[in-house]
Amino acid sequence: MAMIERITVILDVFDDRTSRLTLEEISRRSQLPRSTVHRILKQLVRLHWVEHTPFGYTIGRRALRMGGISEGYSAIRAAAAPVLQDLHMQTGMVVHLAVLEGGENVYLDKVGGRDASTLPSRIGGRGPAYATACGKSMLAFLAPEWVDGLYGQRLHRCTDRTIGEITALHRELNLVRRRGLAFDWSEAFRGLACAGAAIRGTRGPLAALSVCGPADAAPFERAAPLVVAAAREIALTLGRRPAQVTGAGPRRLRDDETIHLYEGRRSTSCPDPSPASAR
Repeated sequence: MAMIERITVILDVFDDRTSRLTLEEISRRSQLPRSTVHRILKQLVRLHWVEHTPFGYTIGRRALRMGGISEGYSAIRAAAAPVLQDLHMQTGMVVHLAVLEGGENVYLDKVGGRDASTLPSRIGGRGPAYATACGKSMLAFLAPEWVDGLYGQRLHRCTDRTIGEITALHRELNLVRRRGLAFDWSEAFRGLACAGAAIRGTRGPLAALSVCGPADAAPFERAAPLVVAAAREIALTLGRRPAQVTGAGPRRLRDDETIHLYEGRRSTSCPDPSPASAR
């Protein structure tokens, strides 16, 4: 097998089954010798196609950038990584990290081991923020007129449970602000439910995280306070490292941050459930 084929095979194992893989898992899935995989991974890490974290290997910023995720989110992903892993271990649920771009929810990370493959969300996937727990938790801390500007009066429905009117969305966002937690009851994907909380900075939400599972079995009563605590922990970590929470363009913490951060096209399409070969 030629070298380019081996590299392709290794990158292809990073599908939606998990966001982090050990060397042994990559070797087994790629059916390549462990020594060969290790040698190629070292080169991929050096070139930023793959990242080596304390929890295993994950797709690096070059591949994420090709999938539509800005390199400027690397500080948020790094600060969140251990917290996402802990939250998954505590709840047994799939955990998402997402940011708001325009009116869309964009997934930066997904942790859940084998269970992650049962959810159609994917890293780099996009969809209307008003249909997800992560998205609603961030929209709740925007000025109402900005939310109006993002979507207009009528909202595209992804399922029969999706909020379809801007007035209903504002009522929902008022509830989110009061309780500090957002819910998605099969609004983005049928049969799935999520609970999410915003990761808030000094000038608004920087990102959000959520736990997700089957709508008829998700243990949100136990998981909800853990989600809120995890979001606060990440926010504190980012607050201790303000110089690193910069990134490209709209993610700089400036006085005009929120103006740039939430400008953009209206989100009119539902999340893309198709798997991504480059995560």
